[in-house]
Amino acid sequence: MEKYKKDQEFMDYVGHLIDHPRFQRLDDIVQHHHSTRLEHSIHVSYTSYKLAKRFGWDAKSTARGGLLHDFFYYDWRITKFNKSHAWVHPRIAVRNARKLTKLNKREEDIILKHMWGATIAPPRYKEGYIVTMVDKYWAIREAARPLKKVLAKPRRFSRKFLNSYHH
Repeated sequence: MEKYKKDQEFMDYVGHLIDHPRFQRLDDIVQHHHSTRLEHSIHVSYTSYKLAKRFGWDAKSTARGGLLHDFFYYDWRITKFNKSHAWVHPRIAVRNARKLTKLNKREEDIILKHMWGATIAPPRYKEGYIVTMVDKYWAIREAARPLKKVLAKPRRFSRKFLNSYHH
């Protein structure tokens, strides 16, 4: 069982959203090559929630905004729009999120501004900065997942390879 499922407060905030059939559809969509959009959204949500809680900030809005930040169904590598994916997908995510639940202003801002850096408008609320940074952290971690196996293998180099022997 994943760690987040054992966190009762977190599950009280977002469990019903995770379990919703519309949200479960994200499990069929690849996000960062080695994760699904569902896995990515849960990673971002739970990590952001823990940080907000530690800082004494709005952990509930952070968890909900983090979970719903990438709530869209198209493959961004294939589907193209007139505007950039970084600008379009947060607006689609907000629209989809509103179909599942009522969003407060903080949650809406977290979703809309999580691509700050790739877009101009910074988050209005401090919780938005958490989700923005945690989203980048998990994107890198998930995309680099195969490197973990490669880098974990012990390397043995001969003296000849290291050019450290003397004749």
